[in-house]
Amino acid sequence: MSFATELRNYFSLAFRWQRGRQGTGYDKMLLLTARWPLPFDSYLIRYPEGSEIPPHTDPVQAGRHYRLNIVLKSPRSGGEFVCATPIFATRRIKLFRPDSCEHSVTRVVGGSRYVFSLGWVLRPHRSDAGEMPPR
Repeated sequence: MSFATELRNYFSLAFRWQRGRQGTGYDKMLLLTARWPLPFDSYLIRYPEGSEIPPHTDPVQAGRHYRLNIVLKSPRSGGEFVCATPIFATRRIKLFRPDSCEHSVTRVVGGSRYVFSLGWVLRPHRSDAGEMPPR
């Protein structure tokens, strides 16, 4: 795909609300993305009242997927991020591996929830494929 085509695709999606993949009522807005030098994406995610995300994982074709979520606005209740093994978690900051850790968001009640989400994929190392790392 040419750079011009990628740029056109980006501007056709960026800064516009789109329905979330899970089909559970949340919306996402692409802010910035790139494939080089480190594949990443960043979104503003909006969870209106009544939305939720069921438990799931987000597989990638190759490598390790990381995601940093920063809660910008919490609802009065609900909208809690659930992940059994986060890398780091506070009330507002969540760093986790969406490809290997099942995660979800409880039903939002009383208001809405907004999250800034930054994700990236680290390509596999030779040692990830069972080979010994160089010394």
